[in-house]
Amino acid sequence: MRLNPTWRALALGLTLSASAFITSSAYAQAFPNRPIKVIVPFAAGGSADVVARIFGQSLSTQLGQPVVIDNRGGGGGVIGIDAAAKATADGYTLGLANATGLSAAQYMTDKLPYNSDKDLALITVVARVPELLVVNSQQNITTAAQLVTYAKANPNKLNYGSAGASSIIRLAMELFNAQAGVKIVHVPYKGIGPAVTDLLANQVQVTIADVPAVIQHVRAGSFKALAVTSAKRIPMLPETPTTAEVGYPKVLSDNWYGLIAPVATPPDVVQKINAAANAALKSPETVKLLEAQGALPSPGTSAEFAAALKDEKAKWAPIIKANNIRLE
Repeated sequence: MRLNPTWRALALGLTLSASAFITSSAYAQAFPNRPIKVIVPFAAGGSADVVARIFGQSLSTQLGQPVVIDNRGGGGGVIGIDAAAKATADGYTLGLANATGLSAAQYMTDKLPYNSDKDLALITVVARVPELLVVNSQQNITTAAQLVTYAKANPNKLNYGSAGASSIIRLAMELFNAQAGVKIVHVPYKGIGPAVTDLLANQVQVTIADVPAVIQHVRAGSFKALAVTSAKRIPMLPETPTTAEVGYPKVLSDNWYGLIAPVATPPDVVQKINAAANAALKSPETVKLLEAQGALPSPGTSAEFAAALKDEKAKWAPIIKANNIRLE
């Protein structure tokens, strides 16, 4: 029996649809069947790289495939995030986005090469790195209240060092300035290392920095930790109050890293990666290794990641505008 052209086209369409469904299902079931690459938007050896390698090893165990770290530094994280956004959307290329590149960079430039709302699938926050408000101990300031009192009585007399003009440290200190009603003057450096060196020499007097960058100097007595800019006190310095406890609940500035993929990555693949990432981040050995680096594992859902990112953007946008902060 010969089919007329209409029925022939319909039969062909059904065959192709069934074939596509079977192929898609087989692909999803097979994922992953080869190594996975995680693009880290910073050079090897930094805190982002260390977090990525600890997490990547645990993720590899969960997925049963090697996880390869690909360092692509530059642009405050923008170059690496853009590479992840434009990768093939098959789950085999992911990115470890940083806080500034994902939540703040869009307000610092008119030429951001990606749209974090449209171009990325948010998988989970991987880790949060608490930050400390610290002062050089030569200042004889031992509390946040004393810092604010001195800064108000001596406007523009205190300086703070940052890791760069568009760094998360700059944003955090300007948020503190705004909430406390003070003016501590910004001094940008090319990285947190030189800023800490000058803080030790009292060339600058204050900063907000990731815990790993300053904790040894706090413990040595060179710096005084006035507050942790997190929602909760941290295990590394349990005696240090939070910014909320010292009267500034809106000064929250954890540095953080989140796992991302191109937006067109199949939802079932994203879900599988999310499940594996959460299991990896709950592994006792991974928790121990990350906490030793000053990072707190932060497993969660894609929806929770999206909600947290929305809050971050709402927090940083007015600070960036008020201080005319531009992406370096």
